[in-house]
Amino acid sequence: MTQEQMPDNMQELVTEIAKALVDEPSAVEVEAVEREESTVLRLRVAPGDVGKVIGKQGRTARSMRTILGAVSMKHHHRYTLDILEEHGEKQASGE
Repeated sequence: MTQEQMPDNMQELVTEIAKALVDEPSAVEVEAVEREESTVLRLRVAPGDVGKVIGKQGRTARSMRTILGAVSMKHHHRYTLDILEEHGEKQASGE
């Protein structure tokens, strides 16, 4: 897998997970923002679905970040997840 292929695959993975969780899957968007040594995946969902992708006490978001962390180790490229509302307002940030 080349460096150029990885963000698309990770975008697709996060998109599919989010679509399975929300009531409005058509509103799910994932944007990959390349940084020097990492990729930030910005997840946007409908305002009513933000709680569904964050989960109780942040458990769902933490689980998605754990998956990204495992992939990061395998591909030696760090992925972080930011969860935003449809309007672009930041709700939860990856570390």
